[in-house]
Amino acid sequence: MRTEDGCLLRIFAGEGDKHEGRPLYEWIVAQAQAQQLSGATVYRGLMGFGAHTRVIHTFKITRLAEDLPIVIEIADSRDKLDGFLTFIEHHISSGLVATLQPIEIHIIQGRAK
Repeated sequence: MRTEDGCLLRIFAGEGDKHEGRPLYEWIVAQAQAQQLSGATVYRGLMGFGAHTRVIHTFKITRLAEDLPIVIEIADSRDKLDGFLTFIEHHISSGLVATLQPIEIHIIQGRAK
């Protein structure tokens, strides 16, 4: 197992947020892949609200929520993630909230059989 210092980027968005007609979270993940970041995962929240919202968005069985919270997580080096944040800031028209936290990355390769 190899260990490296890294950073975890979390971007908070809404499921209904768009970039040029495409879901914003899809565009962000595609850009992360194009910039060869380590990987990205998108989580769909069950409930949440944000700075631009007056109501709590929630999933109910009786109706399908159309704007649930989305969290995109990307782990890589601090330098790469800082550059990525600058890139997306120059390409989106609405605001986002993002957090960065230092992490320890463990690369587990397993054993050959």
